[in-house]
Amino acid sequence: MLSEHHDILHEFPEFKSALTSLTSKDRDFAYLVARHDQLDDEIRCLEEQQQPISDEELEKMKFERAAMKDRIYQTLRAAAAQ
Repeated sequence: MLSEHHDILHEFPEFKSALTSLTSKDRDFAYLVARHDQLDDEIRCLEEQQQPISDEELEKMKFERAAMKDRIYQTLRAAAAQ
């Protein structure tokens, strides 16, 4: 959906404390979250401004974002379970 935020905090507000804790303690996790949110911004910008990009490339970016989101979610769930 155009202009919809998919950054991690918007996606998983119930994990806010775990997200804050993990990003401050785990450099790799923090990088993954930052990269996800950066890619989300890129996708939104491309969609909103109708930048010239192939549908295949945009779908590839969305697939990458979804894969990162899945990894982040699994990490957050594991941290919350501890």
